[in-house]
Amino acid sequence: MSKRDYYDILGVSKSAENKAIKKAYRKIAIKYHPDKNPDNKQAEDMFKEAAEAYEVLSNTEKRQQYDQFGHAGVRGAAGGGGFGGGMNMDDIFSQFGDIFGGGGFGGSGRGGRRVIKGTNLRIRLTLNLKEILEGVDKKIKVNRLVNAEGVSYDTCSTCQGTGQVTRISNTILGQMQTASTCHICSGAGKSIKDRPSGSDSNGMIKEQETVKITIPAGVEDDMQLKVSGKGNAAPFDGINGDLLVLIAVEEHETLTRDGKNLHYDHYISFPDAALGASTNIPTITGKVKIKLESGIQSGKILRLKNQGLPSVNSYGKGDLLVHINIWTPQKISSKEKKFFEEAQSSKNFEPQPTKNDKSFFDRVKEMFG
Repeated sequence: MSKRDYYDILGVSKSAENKAIKKAYRKIAIKYHPDKNPDNKQAEDMFKEAAEAYEVLSNTEKRQQYDQFGHAGVRGAAGGGGFGGGMNMDDIFSQFGDIFGGGGFGGSGRGGRRVIKGTNLRIRLTLNLKEILEGVDKKIKVNRLVNAEGVSYDTCSTCQGTGQVTRISNTILGQMQTASTCHICSGAGKSIKDRPSGSDSNGMIKEQETVKITIPAGVEDDMQLKVSGKGNAAPFDGINGDLLVLIAVEEHETLTRDGKNLHYDHYISFPDAALGASTNIPTITGKVKIKLESGIQSGKILRLKNQGLPSVNSYGKGDLLVHINIWTPQKISSKEKKFFEEAQSSKNFEPQPTKNDKSFFDRVKEMFG
């Protein structure tokens, strides 16, 4: 089943400001909140779907990626279909400090204790054009922080596991009660009880893990993908950080990428230009043979349909644009020199451009058309 558009889920336009997005999410979250819809799987799914949409659209960077590349641009950034799995309820309720002022829904008990999230890891992944054409699965080794085996926790004695401490002060207006994050456990509601040897102060160790990443076809240079939950783990049973994958495109020996299209400079000789010839043109997957008409001019652009790259956000492939360049020999024999001297006086060798011979600007329009 295809994923719904995030803007449609929240019922806002693509030009909506953050304030409108926040308001729309709050309305849906209240309507489908699990506390108001116990044992209602459909309501829970709607609640998670709205949270996923809000996580992306409320973040400027993620929203730009989504607007440009669709769901593939933020794959794994939030809910199902991502690289590393979907959001859980802790992920969602961790957003409520922003939406509902830190307390969640009254009486739900989910507000207060702070859910710690591990830090993100960043890697740069270089792909060649063949991998971008077909999409690829990559296995990479990542050194990440994990909770050491055997680590255990106690309930924080200062805040009694709530993650908050309450202070009552007397003022001229009477008693005032304020709540703040517990300074002992930093809001986690827990403290270290047993810490295995070799672990850090939070009971964590470095561990190498092989992570499988599915790269969709058509990704572009500097595009960032996210593998949910494959960053550093968080102490006190918190939420794992994410693995951010920055795409780099390896330079091809002969082909140049321009979005979905590819460009190739093809050089031919004077005789081939005058007489016509069959020639091989390199593509990503091999060579294709094309026929050059007699009298072909330097600067002509031949378009090979569907020999380009796919896009992560649209159907079909781009084209391969072959730029014809007539190679002028730098050294010629005396016999060849005599031939060209005689040709200089021939009217057939005088430039006689017609309407079919496009100008530079016409060729540019053709190239990007």
